[in-house]
Amino acid sequence: MSPASSHALKHPPVTAPSEPAGAPSDFPELAVAIDRQRRRGRGAQSNASGRFEAEARVTFDDGWQSLEELPPFKTTVGIDTSRKVITRNESPDIGFDRSINPYRGCEHGCVYCFARPTHAYLGLSPGLDFESKLFVKPEAPALLEKELAAPGYEPRMIAIGTNTDPYQPIERERKIMRGILEVLERAGHPVGIVTKSALVTRDIDILARMAKRNLAKVGISVTSLDPKLARTMEPRASTPSKRLEALKQLSEAGIPTTVMVAPVIPALNDSEIERILDAAAHAGAKEASYVLLRLPLEVRDLFREWLMANYPDRYRHVFTLIRDMRGGRDYDPKWGERMKGTGPMAWTIGRRFEIACDRLGLNKRRSKLTTDHFAKPKRNGDQLSLF
Repeated sequence: MSPASSHALKHPPVTAPSEPAGAPSDFPELAVAIDRQRRRGRGAQSNASGRFEAEARVTFDDGWQSLEELPPFKTTVGIDTSRKVITRNESPDIGFDRSINPYRGCEHGCVYCFARPTHAYLGLSPGLDFESKLFVKPEAPALLEKELAAPGYEPRMIAIGTNTDPYQPIERERKIMRGILEVLERAGHPVGIVTKSALVTRDIDILARMAKRNLAKVGISVTSLDPKLARTMEPRASTPSKRLEALKQLSEAGIPTTVMVAPVIPALNDSEIERILDAAAHAGAKEASYVLLRLPLEVRDLFREWLMANYPDRYRHVFTLIRDMRGGRDYDPKWGERMKGTGPMAWTIGRRFEIACDRLGLNKRRSKLTTDHFAKPKRNGDQLSLF
């Protein structure tokens, strides 16, 4: 254990992609990687302390073979006692101003997840902690009903799944998302859902009823059709075939569906854009979108570790292209550019996407949700109307 002033321990230096890439020993971050057996089935390679911590913890062998006694990472679930469930934002480049996240942390373990840095606010690591130390909001449906009933509340679409996946594995048992949908259906409130999980089909009964009143739409993220790449990159998310089947079931039930090619990673999955769109269109999707890989804060080093561990031959090429699309940096958070990037490579990806959508008839019409059916939930003590 050492003071946080030792920046190298918390955030080990990484060889820049513009420099010659050699053996794993040239990448200091791999020296603090967690043993493969301990993190089996996880996405991140390491578990560095969060950026706000006063101390950093590093695993090392003390000569007594004590590392062999360390248990594998197991999923634990804590309780989030937040008193509000609707989160507001003023971001000018996204299409919603409010969202709900039933869970903090996500067991899907997607190595590129831009939500990973949020675990640092809990004093935990954006690495393995993010996908193994989860927090559930059991009171979310009740809190939502209370917020919808508040004086002055004006309805607009609520987005769910924009940070962590609402249909990650623990939802099977907890059913927080289903409770939220029940509240929204009763209130006639519109909702847009994003997920990588086929578990969303469990709630087709509610979603289909809401869709008939233009109250619901669902986006399924399909990053790759290659099962091996998908399992390596998103270890506990549904397989690509399951996601396409979910798109088909949702579409057949009359629920507006969108395929999201997200994220597009140059030299790794960008060659699949057309095939993903084609498969999704045949599954019934009517709309499509894409997002370029984003590497904010700790996500950059986590992605570098993963890439060097799994695709070391592509390391330099991937990061050279990323920098070409990010103004020479690993990430540019500028509004309006963070999702798509800039430069010739970014333009080419965007144009390929547009041409494929035109060919397949995607995005010809955009589904619009309505707030016309909204009725405030009754609060305890409210006087009944005489009329």
